[in-house]
Amino acid sequence: MKSALVLFGLIVMVAVPVVARAADPDWKAVEQALGKPGQIQPGDVFRVGMPRTDLAVTVKGVPVKAGFALGSYAAFKQMGDRAMVMGDLVLLDQEVPAVMSGLFSGGLEVTAVHNHLNEMSPHVMYMHYEGHGDAVQLAKALRQALSASGTPLGASGAVAAVSGGPALDTKQIEQALGRQGRDIGGGVFQITVARAEAITGMGRPLLPAMGVVTVMNFQPTADGKAAITGDFVLIDKEVNAVAKTLRQHGIDVTALHNHGLMDTPRLFYMHFWANDDPAKLAQGLRAALDQTNSVKAK
Repeated sequence: MKSALVLFGLIVMVAVPVVARAADPDWKAVEQALGKPGQIQPGDVFRVGMPRTDLAVTVKGVPVKAGFALGSYAAFKQMGDRAMVMGDLVLLDQEVPAVMSGLFSGGLEVTAVHNHLNEMSPHVMYMHYEGHGDAVQLAKALRQALSASGTPLGASGAVAAVSGGPALDTKQIEQALGRQGRDIGGGVFQITVARAEAITGMGRPLLPAMGVVTVMNFQPTADGKAAITGDFVLIDKEVNAVAKTLRQHGIDVTALHNHGLMDTPRLFYMHFWANDDPAKLAQGLRAALDQTNSVKAK
């Protein structure tokens, strides 16, 4: 590219370097590499859900839907000429070692391994991971690692639609929490709340769609009740205030830990469980949410 420069009355042609723009990632190729469809989320995050629909898991005797508490996922974000992927894998105990080795072989890093809930049958663990590089290569590495598990990939593994059975008064839940939610399939109703401050990891923005968000899931159970689970994203000074508030409202705190390694501010994730009247539980979650620096209700 050339532009004209006038110098002492003379027109001089000056070469101007053209800065190449990084090519947009091929998300269709990422879907093909992983064997699961994904969706663009706010902030240009490409998120692929990989629910463990192959598992029949109960928590305290309550059968839980895959979308309620068994939702493996991968969140991709293009950053310049490289992509970042982070997410969470739901694994049976015996699957953990081989999947971890597979992640390492593919150049990905493990950032946490832990429980989210208690009294689960069969017992499952949750493995958080992160990787940087070409998006398609990251997807291939992730799929190779998951081949050591029973995670349904390919055409199978969709969350089945639910007809009949107990239903939730979602308007009542939304009113109690002061925020709108959505049906995420399988009869599970979800409300998410972002933190108000900017979150970064190694200087790069970490967005709500990448898993850095408070999640509250409701699943209808018998006798008009609902089970709830999810996690609060907290900074250190909020941890005990939120835990105390949840316990005051009859909600169990089932885990407290990190998900990432290099987040700023340092984040802690508090998982919870209860099975009770949904409006009562929503009020308890709202009281706990009010202890955090979350985006305010509109």
